[in-house]
Amino acid sequence: MDTVLGIIGGSGVYQIEGLEDAGWTAVDTPWGAPSDQVLTGRLDGVRMCFLPRHGRGHVQSPSSVNYRANIDALKRLGASDVISVSACGSFREQMAPGDFVIVDQYIDRTFGREKSFFGPGCVAHVSVAHPTCPRLSAACAQAARANGVTVHDGGTYLAMEGPQFSTLAESRLYREVWGCDVVGMTGMPEAKLAREAELCYASVAMITDYDSWHPDHGEVDIGDIIRTLLGNADKARGMAAGLPRLLGAARAPCPHGCDRALEHAILTRPEARDPALVARLQAVAGRVLG
Repeated sequence: MDTVLGIIGGSGVYQIEGLEDAGWTAVDTPWGAPSDQVLTGRLDGVRMCFLPRHGRGHVQSPSSVNYRANIDALKRLGASDVISVSACGSFREQMAPGDFVIVDQYIDRTFGREKSFFGPGCVAHVSVAHPTCPRLSAACAQAARANGVTVHDGGTYLAMEGPQFSTLAESRLYREVWGCDVVGMTGMPEAKLAREAELCYASVAMITDYDSWHPDHGEVDIGDIIRTLLGNADKARGMAAGLPRLLGAARAPCPHGCDRALEHAILTRPEARDPALVARLQAVAGRVLG
C-alpha cells in the first residue's frame, strides 16, 4: 500500500513550500462535519492531508472539536499515518518553551467528548496501552531534530477538558503526584479514535509555557503563548516537510500492529450488530466488518 500522511494541527503547519497539486477538499462523514475542509497535496512523492484541528480562524474550542469526524475524514481520504501537532504546557524544567515532546503516554481527564466510534449495537474494545506508534514517533523526532529543534523522546500528556488553563493546585497534582510531563487540551480522545480507526498515530507536543507550577513564571500568559506558538509553527512546518523522505511512498504493515488494532476487538456477534451503526463504521472499521 501507499503511504498517505495525515497531519492534524494549526494553520502554520500546512503552509509547506513545494506541496504539489494542493487543494482543499470537503469531506462528509456520518459523525458530522470535521473541523474544516482538508488540504490535500503531494510532497516528495507522498500524498499528504492537512486538517486544521480548530478550523481556519480557530473557530472550534478543544471541547467542540468533532474528533470522530476528523479521524473519519482522514481515513476516508486514505490516510495510513496520522501526526498530531499541538501546543502544550510543560511540567518539567528541562522541557522548555520551544522544545518538542514526542508523546508516548496519556492520562485522560476530558469528560465532555465522544470517545469511541463504537457503542450499543457494535461493541469493541481496543488496547491503548501504548497509544502512539513508535515507528511514526521516531520519524517525527528525526525530522524535527534535522530542523534544529530540541526534541524530548517520550513523555506523558495530561489531557484536560479546558478551555481554562490549570489551577495552581491542579498543575502541582499533575506534575508532582501523577508524574505527567506536559499538559494540553486536544490529545484525547484523538489518540483513542485513531487507534480504533487502525491508524498509526504520533503526537508532537510543542511546548509554549510552564503551565502554572513554575515559581519563576507564575500563571500562563496568553501573550507569551502566542509568541512561542508562532515560532513553533515554523519548526513544525520544517518537521512536516521532512517526513515524506523519511517515511517513503511505499507503506509496509506497521511492525507494532497499529493497522490491525481491530483484529480481535469487536465482541458483538455479526447477527446482533446494528446495521445503522455498522454503516457508519465502514470508513474506520470496514476492514474487519466486511
